[in-house]
Amino acid sequence: MADWIFGIVDALGALGVGLLILLENVIPPIPSEVILPLAGFRARTGALNVLTVWPAATAGSVLGALLLYGLGAWLGHERLHRLAGHRWFVFASQKDIDRGDELFDRHGGKVVLLARCVPFLRSVVSIPAGISGMPVLRFTVLTAIGSGVWNAAFIGLGWALGENWTTVEQWLGPVSYVVIGLLVVGLVVLAVRRRRSGQPTVGSS
Repeated sequence: MADWIFGIVDALGALGVGLLILLENVIPPIPSEVILPLAGFRARTGALNVLTVWPAATAGSVLGALLLYGLGAWLGHERLHRLAGHRWFVFASQKDIDRGDELFDRHGGKVVLLARCVPFLRSVVSIPAGISGMPVLRFTVLTAIGSGVWNAAFIGLGWALGENWTTVEQWLGPVSYVVIGLLVVGLVVLAVRRRRSGQPTVGSS
């Protein structure tokens, strides 16, 4: 993975960084913890201009987030609510969907802003933002701010660490796995609770 990322960054420069970060937002296993420190290191060596790398990375973050926001907006609350009425939809009940929507209505801005600085969540948070109908301008501004902070921090770390830039991924790699593990456990708990609740199927035979 690192060699592939290195090749794209060396071939396309700041544009390559932006494209990789866009992909990282849509396909979370592509790690920004590798892309951004590498960009910082390459900027330190003079191979990249740090003044173009950061805007390119942030633009990639915003564009990738908007793609997932669009997916969430297409799905929408009503469609998701109907899906939750079927027994085979084991991940959440209609009450869960309603509570989540209310929570996002009250605190969605904070959730989007803070989640942009948490591995894995920084990608998937765009979907509930779209489902809840958060205004796209507000979503874009919050995403740009949160992503800008994240990108600047890791580009800066790559610059500061120099040839040791790979240690950033070694630090944060386990954190990403913990976050994903907690999400999987949460989904399993929701599925088990839904199965035990025996909620009647809505609108199905």
